[in-house]
Amino acid sequence: MIQVAPSLLAADFARLGEEVSMVNKSRASLIHIDVMDGIFVPNITIGFPVIKAISRIAEKPLDVHMMVCDPGRYVDQVREAGAEIMNVHWEACTHLDSVIRSIRLAGMKAAVTLNPATPVMLLRDVIRDLDMVLLMSVNPGFGGQNFIPNTVRKVRELRSLIAESGSEAVIEIDGGVNLETAPALIEAGADILVAGSYVFRASDPFKAISDLIDLSE
Repeated sequence: MIQVAPSLLAADFARLGEEVSMVNKSRASLIHIDVMDGIFVPNITIGFPVIKAISRIAEKPLDVHMMVCDPGRYVDQVREAGAEIMNVHWEACTHLDSVIRSIRLAGMKAAVTLNPATPVMLLRDVIRDLDMVLLMSVNPGFGGQNFIPNTVRKVRELRSLIAESGSEAVIEIDGGVNLETAPALIEAGADILVAGSYVFRASDPFKAISDLIDLSE
């Protein structure tokens, strides 16, 4: 069954506690948190004090997506903030293998994110060491963007790479996920759908989450 990870980037930050509580009560599996530094991506979002506050009330595991330069510098801070999964960009890591090992040694699950123009095969040498691969289906930095259709082909390529290598990594998709784009992603082999605007701007967020999950039944 497909899992859903609501992205707090699209939440109402003036009501952040209430938004997290809504996710707690929903059928979502994870809470996706985007950390942006204004350099790697053209936006700045929340930092570690806010993540730590979220972790105190979150009842779902925190999937912390580091859209920052040199994310390996922050492994300890991400763990201390309460993350279960640390997601780093391939494009931001000079020594990706070392960063993956550091994440795992810190007791977190290791995930690597690929931007839309980054080929899946660049993960061939590390795929067995990963718990998750996140494919961006929009260019990172802002919520509410249109889905990039080529992502479906990349999901299929990644599913093949995982099968060939014997990796146990799951596939997560982030960007433009809704009831129109999700079916093709699920058919191609996606395991987790990150949904921001689709969930938090819905008149009924609980139903929005359930509707995505029910697509895989």
